[in-house]
Amino acid sequence: MQSDFAIEIGTSNTRIFTVGKGIAVNEPSAAVFDNAEEEIKEVGTKAYEMLGRVSGRYSVICPIREGVIADYGIACSMVGKFIKKVIRSSIVMPKTVLCVPSEITSVEKSALLNLLQTFGANRIGMIKQPVAAAMGAGIDISSPHGAFVVNIGGGMADMAVISLGGTALTGTVRSAGNAMDEEIIKYIRHTYNMHIGKHTAENAKINAGSVIPGTVSGTYTIKGKCMITGMPIKVDIDAEELVEPLQKTAGLIAAKIKDMLEHTPPELIGDIHTDGIILTGGAACLRGIDKFIGEAVELKVRVADEPELCAIRGSGAAIAYMNNRKAKINPLSRAGN
Repeated sequence: MQSDFAIEIGTSNTRIFTVGKGIAVNEPSAAVFDNAEEEIKEVGTKAYEMLGRVSGRYSVICPIREGVIADYGIACSMVGKFIKKVIRSSIVMPKTVLCVPSEITSVEKSALLNLLQTFGANRIGMIKQPVAAAMGAGIDISSPHGAFVVNIGGGMADMAVISLGGTALTGTVRSAGNAMDEEIIKYIRHTYNMHIGKHTAENAKINAGSVIPGTVSGTYTIKGKCMITGMPIKVDIDAEELVEPLQKTAGLIAAKIKDMLEHTPPELIGDIHTDGIILTGGAACLRGIDKFIGEAVELKVRVADEPELCAIRGSGAAIAYMNNRKAKINPLSRAGN
């Protein structure tokens, strides 16, 4: 018998959780497309490592942008290859929990459901990303107690005020980890007349990036292409130089959180004032982002343990609700037959 599973198809990573095994797939949402043979050659980690390093015959495509499908055909092939790693047969498809953005449109929802149904899924439960992240962070979502969760991924920051298994208020900023990389690329181009790729910008963010001055000291070497001569060059930048570019995206997220707090019901805002805000998602690992947001909204802010895995772990925990129709509090909404 095949295990039921949960799937998170994110801008940066696709993750699959299976009952009994836990997180079975955790790979970049990327695919290498052979333009000559018109087929996918690689997906996941191997594909992402080729970003910026392929010849004219091949293209590295990231089919998920800002949390939604941008290239349906590539996304379908990519997800299919991931699913085949954990599902041995398509004859009997196990029950599936799909993690989706909190403000997903009907068109975006249909695209995701059609994608899974292509592989035989006929019983699908959907869970909103902040709710899944809250469960993965250890929050009791069934309690009549307000919790504010902000999941900062690659393509978006998805946030919600949660109580009694549902969302009292949701918000989305379609700028997150990838937008931070782009700000670094723009800064290096304008300051040093140097072009760098996404890999280089992401590594700089991870190794030397912070949104709080004084958090990271020393210099960081960046290699790229001179925009004047076209020759390879490298520069040593001060880590402090990355603070301002990264604060641009962090500022957008903080502003949206502040706006949501202003619209949160009084009873729930009291709970949030006591407990603070929980950050999840891969970009929540950025140095100082909890302090930056905390200072902006004047509340306690903490980063969950292993924040990048909270949403998929919570989605995996939600599989239990697929088999328990009597549950008084159910974070899932039904889709499919």
